Amino acid sequence: MAYSKVVENFLRYVRIDTQSSEETSNMVPSTEKQRNLAKMLYQELTALGAEDVRYDEAHSYVYAVIPSNIDGKTIPAVGLIAHMDTAPAVSGGHVNPRVIENYDGNDIVLNQEKNIITYVSDFPMLKKCVGKSLIVTDGNTLLGGDDKAGVAEIMAMAEELLTHPERKHGKICIGFTPDEEVGNGVAYFDIKGFGADYAYTVDGGMLGDMSYECFNAAGAVLTVTGKSVHPGYAKNVMKNAIKLAYEFHCALPDECPENTEGYEGFYHVDRMKGTVEEAVAEYIIRDHDRTKFEERKAIFVKTAETLNKKYGAGTFDVVLSDSYCNMREMIEKEMHIVDNMVEAMKQAGVEPEISAIRGGTDGARLSFDGLLCPNICTGSEGHHGRNEFACIEDMEKIVEILLNLVDITAKI
Repeated sequence: MAYSKVVENFLRYVRIDTQSSEETSNMVPSTEKQRNLAKMLYQELTALGAEDVRYDEAHSYVYAVIPSNIDGKTIPAVGLIAHMDTAPAVSGGHVNPRVIENYDGNDIVLNQEKNIITYVSDFPMLKKCVGKSLIVTDGNTLLGGDDKAGVAEIMAMAEELLTHPERKHGKICIGFTPDEEVGNGVAYFDIKGFGADYAYTVDGGMLGDMSYECFNAAGAVLTVTGKSVHPGYAKNVMKNAIKLAYEFHCALPDECPENTEGYEGFYHVDRMKGTVEEAVAEYIIRDHDRTKFEERKAIFVKTAETLNKKYGAGTFDVVLSDSYCNMREMIEKEMHIVDNMVEAMKQAGVEPEISAIRGGTDGARLSFDGLLCPNICTGSEGHHGRNEFACIEDMEKIVEILLNLVDITAKI
């Protein structure tokens, strides 16, 4: 079948491996392969006739401008941002996308040989896609809808504006970032050079999804120091760091991602390694409420202090670092930017579903750095896993929504 421009873009971009890496997150980009998509986008924007197209050689950001074509009127410059990297959780290499036309609403067998199935019971949002066309994986990789769907939609919108100059609009600023998935998406983002008065990250879920609040977030590294002796003579001497790390984890409130939803915060052990002598566990701590967030961090530290009294000073060491804050604190001061997107969705016949992100986006840090940046949908779901999918009709509708936003801004 012939595909629309946004789908053509998406199918092209997902085949480029841009997986970021926690192990090298001290560098931006954390993986050199992210540059492959960045350079492609730079070339495509240049070929389309965008202005001020820049590729940041040092950190692999891509910027471009579609200049205003309205004279004699001051119009806010609107930014649109998406990230190019995919999550470290599942491979993003050799993605083999498959289109399911006229989806029937049943479970989807991605890989019969490996028994990898997308169950509707696990992803009930699939019920909204019945009769539409889906893009799925072959079960061996993630798809890359997070956030190549957003990239594809912004590029399709840009092509529409650049090839139809009769459509009036203000200045549109485009930005593509690396390393969002490892928390460094805007570490070197050039806000001043970007040139937008406010922006939107196109990095959400299903059609209609929109958010202007997110978690307060912190990372925590727990290091447990044990004592190794011969196991045959270990009584009252050995301190097994692996077991002590487990004891620490069990002492935390039983509030983990798999047990929480909505505005409920959590503690999530994301990685663990160790021996009898030393164990290291990496956690993320999340809560939408700033007071509860601070309480969670205090509980984490207090747990280490309590166990140090039991096993000896220095046995448990905690290093905490804040990652980002709830962007609602900043955005609610300028709610007109949320209202504009609500109107853009309604004009496209889409009912906005405003909810809090159970995660974060580049927009969280940008909003505190001076660029207000709520988040909008991409038409994809099941992110960070093999069951990820994107809905073709919804992606096309999101391009329409972005164009509506341009029209609304032009009339301000």
